[in-house]
Amino acid sequence: MFINAEWIEKDEKIRVVNPANGELVQEINKGTKEDAIAAIKSAKGAFYTWSRTTALERSQILEKIAQRILERKDELANIITTEMGKPLVNAIYEVESSSAYFKWFAEEARRIYGEQIPSNATNKRMMTIKQPIGVIAAITPWNFPLQMLSRKLSPALAAGCTCLIRPSSQSPISAIELVKIFEECGVPKGVINLVCGSAEEITDVWLESPDVKKISFTGSTEVGIELMKKAANTVKKVSMELGGHAPFIVFEDADLELAVEGAINIKFNSSGQQCVCANRMYVQESIYDEFIQKYVEKVKDLPVGDGRDLKCRVGPLINQSAITKMNEQVQDAVSKGAVILCGGKRAEIEPLKNGYFYEPTVLADVNDSMLITSEETFGPVAPIMKFVTEEEVLKQANDTEFGLASYFYTNDLSRAYRVFENLEYGIVGINDVAPFAVQAPFGGWKTSGLGVEGAHGIDEYLEVKLGSFLLKMN
Repeated sequence: MFINAEWIEKDEKIRVVNPANGELVQEINKGTKEDAIAAIKSAKGAFYTWSRTTALERSQILEKIAQRILERKDELANIITTEMGKPLVNAIYEVESSSAYFKWFAEEARRIYGEQIPSNATNKRMMTIKQPIGVIAAITPWNFPLQMLSRKLSPALAAGCTCLIRPSSQSPISAIELVKIFEECGVPKGVINLVCGSAEEITDVWLESPDVKKISFTGSTEVGIELMKKAANTVKKVSMELGGHAPFIVFEDADLELAVEGAINIKFNSSGQQCVCANRMYVQESIYDEFIQKYVEKVKDLPVGDGRDLKCRVGPLINQSAITKMNEQVQDAVSKGAVILCGGKRAEIEPLKNGYFYEPTVLADVNDSMLITSEETFGPVAPIMKFVTEEEVLKQANDTEFGLASYFYTNDLSRAYRVFENLEYGIVGINDVAPFAVQAPFGGWKTSGLGVEGAHGIDEYLEVKLGSFLLKMN
């Protein structure tokens, strides 16, 4: 734990385990309610000074952080892979992306503009300025332990906020290393405070405190709803990046090879443990069989193993509960008529049996009665459904409470515009499964979230203040 610029030792520890082999990675200090309160006091005490630093000073510190992250790229990527399992190629992308967020918001720190408002009276002048909201709490998940934190802290620090951090207890080491980088790069005392521990002892304290002005959370919709309820008691500002259930649509006029490759990447990157992963795959009837044949051939060739092996493409799931969920969804689908074309069970060959590995799986003949078509999967299982018309597939794709990411493939420009405009999602990839960039907004519709990160994300950490000046006129 890191509170008021001090690393604090505790008797009680949290065990961090490598999901690829079950081995202990590290024991970290477990915080208590008292630690959560001390963190608030530290951040509140530092806010007055940090919020009044110049934009240039904050920008220079963030530039140093961005550079230091890149200098430690290989080390940080190895930490991510070891604590949560994703293949190194995905972990390296995560580190590079994390650095890019600090670089972007280093520049945005100097662009926090107000505006002059035309007045209706000759003796009055009106203007707005933007000021940091105050102490913020960033609560992050295990699947992107460095990037999610960077995406929240970089705009918060750029805006002049002081920060409380609670990373997932399953993958907290990346957050600890990021805080060490903050120390190296001159983030002042009290501006950053890190506490690991249970939600009841840490997050609830921050939610109840009137001194914490904003909560930024990434995680499940169910947990997000509960946090919003608790935040309402002190009228906190909240931004939420919640669950997803992304449709992936392939129209008959699509470039089939491109669509197959895209479907491989967006389903199996990070072993399917991303909120933007394709969860429902719709293929038009006339190309359904050809798509499946090509897709299954490639899925069968995906190397499964410890993410530290550079040949590995699919790593372990995070824990036994994830394996159980995969089994439940697959068995439910098969009981309702789905056909397993490959995979369909836990990987049990000798090098993998001690880890939480699930075979890359493709299900055909899937229908809407199955759990997997409504429940977020978060694993390497691809359910494929057949559709006939554009109108039909749009109705199916939008028939969900979620609205984060979506993808479709077509070479028809008119269709591209129609489908883009009619998909009820905050992010739409057209012939593109990587529509994510630091300079682009990232946020969901419906129960997939509130607010945006990335571009415009700094506004989530600012308050707008109106000044109206009544002048004495000569």
